[in-house]
Amino acid sequence: MKELAGRLSALDPDAGAAVRVIAYFDTLADARAGLEALVRGAAVLAGCPARLVDAGRRAQVRVEPDGRRQDSDRAPDPAWPCAALEPGGIPALWLERDGSGERSVVDAVILERAAGALRVVLDRTRGRAPVSPADDPALVETVLDPTATERARLHAARRLGLDPDDPTTRARAFAPLGGRPGILSAPAGAGLPAGRVGVGPAVPLLGLPGSWEGARTALRFTAEGTAQDPGERVVHADDLGGLALLAQLIAPGSEPPPDVRDLERAAADSPWMLATLQAVASTASLRAAATGINVHHSTLQDRLAQAETLLGWPVRTPRGRLRLQLALTMRHLARG
Repeated sequence: MKELAGRLSALDPDAGAAVRVIAYFDTLADARAGLEALVRGAAVLAGCPARLVDAGRRAQVRVEPDGRRQDSDRAPDPAWPCAALEPGGIPALWLERDGSGERSVVDAVILERAAGALRVVLDRTRGRAPVSPADDPALVETVLDPTATERARLHAARRLGLDPDDPTTRARAFAPLGGRPGILSAPAGAGLPAGRVGVGPAVPLLGLPGSWEGARTALRFTAEGTAQDPGERVVHADDLGGLALLAQLIAPGSEPPPDVRDLERAAADSPWMLATLQAVASTASLRAAATGINVHHSTLQDRLAQAETLLGWPVRTPRGRLRLQLALTMRHLARG
């Protein structure tokens, strides 16, 4: 190949340079070079910065012509010479040079050979990331399974578009009521399904089985958000703190503790009871509780007097309010 490049260079410098580019990327491919090495090769050969942006597989690498990696959030200029990783696909590899003139033969070969090598690496290491992690339940279950091998979990994580090679990567598992488990890149927020959902803590990828356990625990603390089942529909395990220990003490479907039975008895007396007590337990003051349920402060006081009679303990003292908070929480945990 070197001899051929030399002969071609004597006849046509561009043709000789193109052959050297082909040989260079063939060598990198044979050595199973990674994404950064391939983008670096494109930058050094082209003499200008090269950039890979594959949003579908969350790959973004930018390298200066001196070989230094220097990523940028600036959008690629459509005028730069570029290439897609797939036939007919959108541009994903750019050479950051003025593209107003005719593209050189050498640039075209650099882009073609580098794009082909990058596609092979991405298919091997990251596969095709689904639109949402929940769209590939088998991969999600593998990542969350503590009995699966580390290798299998890391491979599944890559297929989901997560990057195990980045030490800063964090993700959360979430557990929807009656739905399939899912994974979100941290920080969590967008992407949760509607309804009751427990969200686990943000952890490194190999810690996702533990996050899944936390998500399932958090789910038990959720509520429908209705008058008969007031409370939060989405609960994060990070926010539970020591309350999570209650989940170990109260099994689903177990005999409710006495305070929970008192709550149920009071709820049967008045349809407004649970929503009113939830407002008192979850707001900073009685006035804020009255505003939250849209009643006058004096009406709230009358309701609480009736509630205290039915419950058998005060709810307007610090200790009584804590007891009420625990009773409402244990009510969620005790249900089947």
